[in-house]
Amino acid sequence: ARAGVPVFHAGMVGEEGDGFLEACRKSGVDTTWIRQIPGKSGHTIIQLDKHAQNCILLYGGSNRQITKEFVEEVLSHFEKRDILLLQNEINELDYIIDKAYERGMQIALNPSPLDSALDACDLKKISIFLLNEIEGGQISGETEPEKILDVMMEKFPDSRVVLTLGSDGVMYRDRE
Repeated sequence: ARAGVPVFHAGMVGEEGDGFLEACRKSGVDTTWIRQIPGKSGHTIIQLDKHAQNCILLYGGSNRQITKEFVEEVLSHFEKRDILLLQNEINELDYIIDKAYERGMQIALNPSPLDSALDACDLKKISIFLLNEIEGGQISGETEPEKILDVMMEKFPDSRVVLTLGSDGVMYRDRE
């Protein structure tokens, strides 16, 4: 948004979400689709070790209060080729992916934190995977970055994969 690209943020924030909303607005993010609801906002604690590997602790809070009706309302304002960026911290992820795919949107997914909720998602509908070695290993069954990327491309040949490697940087793969 600060670079001039139209950015919309959708979701639920808790009672203490005023600071987040203000930061979004100050940065030029359209907050039309953020709803402030009773209760606490979802949040994470991200721990990094000395090798820049992370461990994420998640409290779902308001992030787990998404409804199918809200999804329909938000996505009705977007169209083919718009980019939807998702992280596996919200509920209704499978529904969101299906509806965005039906609209022809490009879907970028960070599957973190990897859990059983992803089992309900059709990951073949994902345009771009943004994942680290741990998540890549969990999805692919491999541990070596090159092999993770090989399996990801076998499973999801129409996707692009960005694999972060902690302090060793990042790798990218697509069908070409």
